[in-house]
Amino acid sequence: MEGGFLVLDFGSQYTQIIARRLRELGVFSELIPFDLDLAEIKRRKPSGIILSGGPSSVNEDQAPLRSVAELAQIAPLLGICYGMQLIASQLGGQVESADRREYGLNIVKWKKKFGAVPQEQNVWMSHGDVVKKVPPGFQVAATSGFDYPAVILSDRVWAFQFHPEVSHTDHGLDLLKAFVFDLCQAQANWQPTSITTHLLETIRKQVPEKEHVLCALSGGVDSTVVGTLLTKALGAQRVHCVFVDTGLLRKNEFSQVLETYRTLGLNVKGVDASATFLSRLGGVADPEKKRKIIGHTFIDVFKESIKGLGSIDWLAQGTLYPDVIESISLRGTSVTIKSHHNVGGLPKDLDLKLIEPLRELFKDEVRAIGKELGIAHDVLWRHPFPGPGLAIRVLDEITPANLDILKEVDAVYIDELKAKGLYDKIWQAFCVLLPVKTVGVQGDSRTYERVVAIRAVTSSDGMTADWFAFPPEFLRQLSNRITNEVKGVNRVVYDVTSKPPGTIEWE
Repeated sequence: MEGGFLVLDFGSQYTQIIARRLRELGVFSELIPFDLDLAEIKRRKPSGIILSGGPSSVNEDQAPLRSVAELAQIAPLLGICYGMQLIASQLGGQVESADRREYGLNIVKWKKKFGAVPQEQNVWMSHGDVVKKVPPGFQVAATSGFDYPAVILSDRVWAFQFHPEVSHTDHGLDLLKAFVFDLCQAQANWQPTSITTHLLETIRKQVPEKEHVLCALSGGVDSTVVGTLLTKALGAQRVHCVFVDTGLLRKNEFSQVLETYRTLGLNVKGVDASATFLSRLGGVADPEKKRKIIGHTFIDVFKESIKGLGSIDWLAQGTLYPDVIESISLRGTSVTIKSHHNVGGLPKDLDLKLIEPLRELFKDEVRAIGKELGIAHDVLWRHPFPGPGLAIRVLDEITPANLDILKEVDAVYIDELKAKGLYDKIWQAFCVLLPVKTVGVQGDSRTYERVVAIRAVTSSDGMTADWFAFPPEFLRQLSNRITNEVKGVNRVVYDVTSKPPGTIEWE
């Protein structure tokens, strides 16, 4: 589409969010590889070009590079994080490794008023290099808390060292608006079709008549929406849902969720494979090995589940964009953060085609789709739960004893959140069983028992997150309940790490 915006992907975890934010502003945007042919970029006649962030340093031998000057001749440029460093290094500035890295929440100070943006602005950063020398023709419009250039501007090229696209940057959308409508002089004249309508049409085109789909359900929001979406598009007789009890679900979760699925009208079969999963995971502590074992075991269970269902042609999964971008690079040069059991294709011997309708969407978009499909609020707003389940929340070997402790702690935690009206204010809350024992005193006796970590974060899409500031009274009450009610635990700690530098899950 001519006149839209092109986002060049240099491998940032947040690249897809940039394109989404522009669409929210009413302008068409498209993600393209950073090295797309210049002639093709010219042919598309973009109103503006955005250079994304990325994990590389512009000073590395294998850094993804291209001519910034050539791009600036086509349309106004905006560089974000790595994009800013690329602009600076190629246009006569200097980029060096920072003495002090800037990750997570930071404050930038604007030298003068910039539209609706306050002169001290909270932003989200994730970088180790900084601009030491600004290119000729640029001015430093804002600096970071360490006095590094945070915003540099010229007549045709802007660059931000932070990420305006993420939800944790205050007034980030105002900055993108200024680039789109002030610098690029674009018009808000693009309207997307309903995502739900588009997905239903896409599914019907992708899956030929009379072909059947096996839908893997995890108990989470994503797979629930996928199962409901497919059933609405193709009918319950062609969509065979399987909900597997891995033994890694939360307390009483299998029976409760299975009943919810049946209430939604899904053609669902419950499979108790807990013995198989726990047997294969026995003695395994390494998180990547856990994920791979779980992924392979899921495939084996699905193979067995196909028997008796007749002809199955497709396997559906509730994979989301954050899963994909942490596991593999879609268009750019992003690094693998951790493997996701539902990302990376299917084994050839499974002989099924893969359908992932939500693959380039975010959690809040998925919930909006679920609402359109009539899924109840309490189902849609369940906190995210990882496909590998409690296996990656036991930072130790997977044993029935470890799982029992974690299930009981988790039940107390969620009960307290709901009782105090905090559950819906939090994006995700969970407990982690640590491979640590500490000395305690209970009943006038010495104990030497386990430590659990409590995690609670706020977010809108899972790409960035900040820890939730609980009232001290809540933490005191929660710790008291856990150490009194759960045998084997004598210490509770709270995780106050944002994403970045941490991830939401611990493994």
